[in-house]
Amino acid sequence: MISPGLPAVVVSLLPQDINIGPNSNGLPGIDQLKSIVGASMTVGLILAVLALIISAIVWALGANSSNPHLAGRGKFGVLVGLGAAIVTGASVALVNFFWNVGQSV
Repeated sequence: MISPGLPAVVVSLLPQDINIGPNSNGLPGIDQLKSIVGASMTVGLILAVLALIISAIVWALGANSSNPHLAGRGKFGVLVGLGAAIVTGASVALVNFFWNVGQSV
């Protein structure tokens, strides 16, 4: 059985108004990390375009040689390449969106 005074004790133990945000100057090397992340995004986009080109070639070869397995693999590769390019290109916007959603909770 819960006593009437217990909720007041529990409420007083909860943290009150903690406001912590991202700090871009709190650690050394933040600028280098930003440049590394930007470079890895560039490499990811280049690899996604390369996968898209190779998959389109495989799809064309499979369709022209009447090989449905090869054509299907090419189609799947095109979809994977497009998905990788979309996620890589939109990663900053996705992180910012979900950061803002998390801040409003």
